[in-house]
Amino acid sequence: MAIYNIGNKQYSVKAAYLFQQYDPGEKLLVIATHEHPERGAVYRFWGYWITWEELLASVVIAVLLFQVAVSITRNPTPEAVLEQMDYQPEKKTKYIP
Repeated sequence: MAIYNIGNKQYSVKAAYLFQQYDPGEKLLVIATHEHPERGAVYRFWGYWITWEELLASVVIAVLLFQVAVSITRNPTPEAVLEQMDYQPEKKTKYIP
């Protein structure tokens, strides 16, 4: 646990995260707001900038959006199929006259 003081009150936050361990007595930078000092966090990339909840939500949203894109492209409307079948490539000159 990381213990920090704001004014005359003492707060503590969980300091150990996956692949991140600290020695007892090691000094850490804790960031907390004045409005919610009990919501402090040890300042580091993993755990402050990116949390497990955010990472999991991002992966779930990406998978869902990928599934939506796949389902849309695998089931085209009949009009889209006809348009693709009637497509004739334009003859383009290599150089502009």
